[in-house]
Amino acid sequence: MEKTEARWVEVFKVSLPLCLSYVPIGLACGILLHAAGFNPLLTLLVSVLVFSGGAQFLIASMLTTNTPMQTIVIMLFFLELRYALLGSSLSQYIKGTSKKFLYFFAVSLNDENYAVNYLKFATDKSWTPKDALAVEHWSLLFWSVANFIGSLVGNLIPMENYLDIVDFALTAMFIYMIVMQIRNKLTILVSFISGVIAIVALVTLKSTMGLIVATLLASFIGFMIEHNIVKKGEAKGNFWLKKIKPKASRKVISKSGEK
Repeated sequence: MEKTEARWVEVFKVSLPLCLSYVPIGLACGILLHAAGFNPLLTLLVSVLVFSGGAQFLIASMLTTNTPMQTIVIMLFFLELRYALLGSSLSQYIKGTSKKFLYFFAVSLNDENYAVNYLKFATDKSWTPKDALAVEHWSLLFWSVANFIGSLVGNLIPMENYLDIVDFALTAMFIYMIVMQIRNKLTILVSFISGVIAIVALVTLKSTMGLIVATLLASFIGFMIEHNIVKKGEAKGNFWLKKIKPKASRKVISKSGEK
């Protein structure tokens, strides 16, 4: 008889590629936070409470340039607004859970574990909210430990050489996350629009605020395009609807399983 694995082992295996990708970037983030004046315990605290690579890199870089605290807070607020959009797209899968569960789920949500969970929810009917929360906590553990170790060894590694490698690693990771989410032509279109808007906004505003503006505009444009195509698709025999919808969904899998 085949021996079945414990559920937590299965979930950990799903989380492992993401967790391992956090190690080099987490070490770099810890080193940068150390350079900004954070000791290892403060670095660990920020990692747990903020749990956002973009936000933590932003905090470190702005502190090293003596940016006023109110400016940092405002930038973080707009930067992290995207989680309202990410969380809303997962809300359909975590209905019926307690408020306590929703709190812990919300505070440990980030871009990468969102992508993993959204893909699993959309393609695996056995994936549960508890599994999704475990993915978030595994990624939080690896990220926080990597940050802590990075802060500890901050004085031992030449920062300039290491951060050059990290810039490439960050870019490669986000390209990978985009490729993993390309399931239909609409995703490709919105990704292209986002890139164009980001370039224009960055050149125009000459600050990272351009990325925030680009994120909000691209999200709104993507929503409007999908909304209009869905309406027209339903009215015209679902032709356009089939063009933008993923090839697999929980409904599709459920129906095939019933057969």
